[in-house]
Amino acid sequence: MFRKFAPLPIVALLALWLVTPSYGQLVCLPAPHLLTMMPMGAQAGTTVEVTITGEHIEDVTQLLFSNPKITANPATDAAGKVVENKFFVTVAADAPTGVHDARVISRLGVSSPRAFTVGAMPEVTITEPNASVETAKAIAVNSVSNAVMPKRSIGFYSFEAEKGKRYAVECAAVGIDSKLTPVVIIADAKGRDLMVNRTGGVIDFSPAESGSYLVKVNDLTYQGSARHFYRLALQEMEGNGPPPRHPSTAKVSSTSWPPVGLPAKPGAAEAEPNDEADRAQKITLPCDISGSFYPAADVDTFEFSAKKGEVWWVEVASERLGLPTDPFVLVQGITQKEGKETLTDVAELYDIESPVKISSNGYSYDGPPYNVGSPDVLGKVEIKEDGVYRLQVRDLFGGTRNEPANEYRLLVRKAQPDFALAAWAVHMTLRNGDRAAFSKPMALRAGGAMTLEVLTVRRDGFEGEIELEMKGLPPGVTATGLRIPAKKSVGHIVLTADENAKPGFSLATITGSATINEATVTRPCRLASMEWPVKDAKQEIPSPRLVGNIPVSVSDSEKAPITFSAAEDKVWEVTEGETLTLPLKATWRGDFTGTSIKVKAYGDGFGRLKDFEIPLKSATHDAVIDLAALKTPPGEYTIAFYGGAVAKYSYHPDAVPVAEAAKKKAEEAATVAAAEAKKLTDAAAKAPEDKKAEAAAEAKAATEKQKLAEKAKADAEKELKVVTTAAAPKDRVDIYVSKPVRISVKPKPADTVATAEKK
Repeated sequence: MFRKFAPLPIVALLALWLVTPSYGQLVCLPAPHLLTMMPMGAQAGTTVEVTITGEHIEDVTQLLFSNPKITANPATDAAGKVVENKFFVTVAADAPTGVHDARVISRLGVSSPRAFTVGAMPEVTITEPNASVETAKAIAVNSVSNAVMPKRSIGFYSFEAEKGKRYAVECAAVGIDSKLTPVVIIADAKGRDLMVNRTGGVIDFSPAESGSYLVKVNDLTYQGSARHFYRLALQEMEGNGPPPRHPSTAKVSSTSWPPVGLPAKPGAAEAEPNDEADRAQKITLPCDISGSFYPAADVDTFEFSAKKGEVWWVEVASERLGLPTDPFVLVQGITQKEGKETLTDVAELYDIESPVKISSNGYSYDGPPYNVGSPDVLGKVEIKEDGVYRLQVRDLFGGTRNEPANEYRLLVRKAQPDFALAAWAVHMTLRNGDRAAFSKPMALRAGGAMTLEVLTVRRDGFEGEIELEMKGLPPGVTATGLRIPAKKSVGHIVLTADENAKPGFSLATITGSATINEATVTRPCRLASMEWPVKDAKQEIPSPRLVGNIPVSVSDSEKAPITFSAAEDKVWEVTEGETLTLPLKATWRGDFTGTSIKVKAYGDGFGRLKDFEIPLKSATHDAVIDLAALKTPPGEYTIAFYGGAVAKYSYHPDAVPVAEAAKKKAEEAATVAAAEAKKLTDAAAKAPEDKKAEAAAEAKAATEKQKLAEKAKADAEKELKVVTTAAAPKDRVDIYVSKPVRISVKPKPADTVATAEKK
């Protein structure tokens, strides 16, 4: 339950400055997106054939994974020719189980990620229809079935179960990038429902009798498509513990977990029953305790002694472990008078609030869809008096949930100041109803630039500034970190590709460094991305998640529409309180709509710079920066300029002459095939009786060849139409960013300061 919000990040205000586009405005330049993989996982130690689909992924050269233990080679046909969009994926026997990211390298560079799961059980891919009891697909216990849900359909599966055994049945979808909202039902052999799960959890099934049973799977609203894929896991369980869960991707909220140095296992566990005050579990501080919100409406109570003046930080992790929970902590002081206990509230601890305002409705319209906050707890408790205190932990959503798997970890510690970081590509939102939230891979065009917004979750009172750095970039690509100021939450990293950069790819790293307790502390930064490109968030709520690594690519198949920077690559010096006239230079490629581009600056000390306009096609422009108005103190600064512009963009025009040549070749082949078929047909009609059968066979083969040639001709005509339509210039609005500028603000001379003080 999120209550308060910090101010909106600067980039979210971009919509206020854009020239007003039409309602049909296309948002952002095309970027490569990997959309589906089938199957979407494999058992460790096996090789599977994987088929991919995507958008803007022409000329795919590689299928890459976030773990090097997973490799891919293009599939080939009998003639040794590469089969488009098919790969043989090999998972090493020692590959770690869990969800990994897959991406392709194509004409425009590296794509957005798609989840690929490595498991320990045998896997099958379901391709035959199984939409009824009669066509139920038989599956083995201890196996995983990969499948796609058609629209308005139910998938039926049958399995054999034994009385006295436990079985875990789970349909993995939400945590593996699928659009499916699964409903899972266990039924008897005739299809009569026995157990149902509509929340995406695991069904813990113990059959009353040995025999055949059914698993029924459908979407909550009976939606379906190639993007509604799922993995149905069926396995036998040993013992009485909670059922196993299918691995899933990490939510953006999990950025702040775990704290650095936290042991893998907690030091203690809650001891039930501990719901009532007279059964409170006695603990000493600091502590590290595991527990679960079970049974429904569970309240775990702990009791400890503390001294006046002590400050303790309390953290509960549960939602950040991937669970559908909302922890709450109440700390109360206990006093005894005449044998009667009195409780006094000391602290109520709710959510880890988002450092910036997020969208109020899951859309990207009034705030970014990314949220590093969490319903988990992280807050401090100040002890005012010596005494005994009681701490209660409960799940605000747990009144009706009876899930032993809804676990938590409770930490109570003295302050350990620290921070965690997450970054994502800056998104554009428009005010005309085109509410877009795109998965934006770091696929740079030569001469282009893009910005990553970096957010920090500060821990245990840390308020210092954080320097940002990005390393390991492809040749021709540079990255500049714009620091996160003290007591603030947002910084930026600007990636810039040289206009002469050649195609390249690398895995980069992002870090943040700060001084804590007089020591330099460096922390890694996680990258987040949208699971799917959402072009209209009125119809679909964006789903962001963290990704496994930070790939960066640059391509030269097309140049960025605009490149602009300071006229000279140097440190620009200015005296405190004076005005800096900063000459800019710009390269414009193609046509644009409007008369100018409105530009704003970001960067510590310059974020309040009044926006200004650069006339379209202007090769130079002076940015006038009034330091007196900005009240920028002396220091070293790095800033960047950015603004929105509407370009007349043509998608892959080079494909048109290729398609024209292919069409011409197909037409010629069809003409030759038609002539050959006619010749052989005429010959068959005139052939002597003893040669008629042989001639007829030759004529039939030629006719079939003609049909194939005509189909190839039709396909070539269709392809030419597609690429010609795509290449037709269309208005596209996007964010354009300058190469960062370094500014050194010098202190006022001493005599100037003295004169000002006298006045």
